[in-house]
Amino acid sequence: MKIWVDADACPVVVREILFRAAERTGTRVTLVANQPLKRPASDFVDAVQVAQGFDVADDEIVKRLSEGDLVITNDIPLAAEVIDKGGHALSPRGELRTRENIRALLNMRDFMDTMRSSGVEMGGGPAAFSQRDKQAFANSLDRFLAKHADQR
Repeated sequence: MKIWVDADACPVVVREILFRAAERTGTRVTLVANQPLKRPASDFVDAVQVAQGFDVADDEIVKRLSEGDLVITNDIPLAAEVIDKGGHALSPRGELRTRENIRALLNMRDFMDTMRSSGVEMGGGPAAFSQRDKQAFANSLDRFLAKHADQR
């Protein structure tokens, strides 16, 4: 099992948690982004830089993903593709995307997108990333890695 990170929009603090988890568990973490990113010198952390463009990083992740891999992303359509391919998806806020909840999340995303495109004001976007979000992500990641320890 590998961990793939949709890294362009991933909070730095989440990447740091992933770097520590990679070292602690020996799990490979790959950052995928369209810009160079800082990462530690590690046998378990690497990066793939892709070209600029809409969904280029997402497409690269799906192309390289193997069944059972974990993808860290807040992108709901990417999470759906990951799940369809047999992978797992975890948001930077610690929310595990599953076959049971991904369709409802896609429907809500599409509904909100339709509302915005028709001129309806929807508010100011997601709340700022908080200490609670950081802790929720760390806890969810630890649970996932413990559950899938035999796959590393």
